Amino acid sequence: MRLIGPNQFFRLMRINYVLARHGLDDIIFATHLLRPFRFLIYFLPWNWFRTDRAPRGERIRQALEDLGPVFIKFGQMLSTRRDLLADDIADELEMLQDAVPPFPNKIAKQIIEKSFGQSLEELFESFEADPLASASVAQVHGARLKSGEDVVVKVLRPDILPVIKRDISLLFIIAEWAARYSSQIRRLRPVEVVEEYEKTIIDEMDLMREAANASQLRRNFENSSDLYVPQVHWDYTRKNVMVMERIYGVPIRNIDQLKENNTNMERLAELGVEIFFTQVFNHNFFHADMHPGNVFVDIENPDKPKYIAVDFGIVGTLSPVDKRYLAENFLAFFQRDYNKVAKLHVESGWVPSHTRVDEFEAAIRSVCEPIFERPLKDISFGQLLLRLFQTARRFNMEVQPQLVLLQKTLLNIEGLGRQLYPDLDLWTTAKPFLERWMDEQVGTKAMLRSFKENLPYIVEKMPELPSLIYQGLKNSAEGQDQEKQLHEMQKLRDEIKRGNQRNAVAIGGASLLISAFILLGLASDEAVIFMGAPVISWILGGIGAFFLLFSFQD
Repeated sequence: MRLIGPNQFFRLMRINYVLARHGLDDIIFATHLLRPFRFLIYFLPWNWFRTDRAPRGERIRQALEDLGPVFIKFGQMLSTRRDLLADDIADELEMLQDAVPPFPNKIAKQIIEKSFGQSLEELFESFEADPLASASVAQVHGARLKSGEDVVVKVLRPDILPVIKRDISLLFIIAEWAARYSSQIRRLRPVEVVEEYEKTIIDEMDLMREAANASQLRRNFENSSDLYVPQVHWDYTRKNVMVMERIYGVPIRNIDQLKENNTNMERLAELGVEIFFTQVFNHNFFHADMHPGNVFVDIENPDKPKYIAVDFGIVGTLSPVDKRYLAENFLAFFQRDYNKVAKLHVESGWVPSHTRVDEFEAAIRSVCEPIFERPLKDISFGQLLLRLFQTARRFNMEVQPQLVLLQKTLLNIEGLGRQLYPDLDLWTTAKPFLERWMDEQVGTKAMLRSFKENLPYIVEKMPELPSLIYQGLKNSAEGQDQEKQLHEMQKLRDEIKRGNQRNAVAIGGASLLISAFILLGLASDEAVIFMGAPVISWILGGIGAFFLLFSFQD
């Protein structure tokens, strides 16, 4: 159990104050230590005159916003874990925004100049003092390079790392307490959730990493007419400063503006789905933070709109096995083959191998059948995944971070698509893609592709092939010799064993014969004669002779 330091103690008091101010006293008094004093809620002055309370989800969101950047981002991450939260809380947490007051331009200037060892005037032709956007981890300024290119400069907040480490360590303490004293919360694995969040937010603080993500995504969609990714200027990028090409487009949340420009909304909605599945199944590298604030639209050709993506701090990947099982799961779902869905979960290791497939199948059926009673265009892929994860949790499904990111992204894309075009039929758009991808994974195409991928290795090893064949044949022959030797040794062991058995029988027979002669020698004694010594000696002698004769037979 982690210990609380002085700074963490005062921060904890601040957290309790904020929770109480937003009417979340029940959370405070639900803790193990304060539960006996729960009655004190009714004596707190702010509860005397409070009549109407906002819904609990709204109160939680407001409290997280007041607690600052770390808790805002933690709430955003929790909103993606709908397998853990009630729907009303998850919906409210999705509304958390990173819009926080910017830090002074003077500090941004100092950070940039310290990172590059040059003044702003030497680095840029011009630099906009007022930030274009300000978030919990960084803020963005407009600028122009000496070469005349318009760029954006993303600057990490000063001294953010100590704050993040302090609040994360506090989150770990709270999670450990909650898991220790509440069986209901323990089932939600709060410590693992905080660990997942820690990794995400620490990764977001490395702007070199984000720049690398952007470069990879740009390369994947090079010359694409579907998605544009701005170029990273690597000469102007450091761990806490990143410079990228400045893009100009319509924010995708401005639906009215898109319609005013006669944008093909149906095509735009379908394109978002296609881009998502292309990233997941073709590139195995997907932008995992595709909320409306990170998506713009190029409407230079309104009939063929083009997506523009920004903010690449969070990306996701899937293993080949995960991709295969995910595609098969989707296809099996829409064929209502729940037995196959259950088997796929067991085979992939997403649920324990001892899970009873028939019970899991029944649970999946009870969740999915009501969904499929609706028209296909009204079925949500993201909700389908969500309900599946919630069901699988009952069967001890381990948290799969890559699948959580996928579900989050799918929900974003799907929600965005239906805002743009309410009649979007996600399944009609996705099914051909999935079927085509599955066809490419098996059969002749897959075999030829595998051969093509391995051809350089085969060519490289060709000169070694004769020696490898010779060595293989030699090893095989040596193996046969060893097998023959083992067979001969086994025969020898069997012969020794039989010899020992014959010796034992011979000794036994000889002992019986000797006993018979002794008895015959005593036959003159009347008492012995009366006891039948001659008869006994004949019987013993006969048995002894038989065993001696048997012992000499092979």
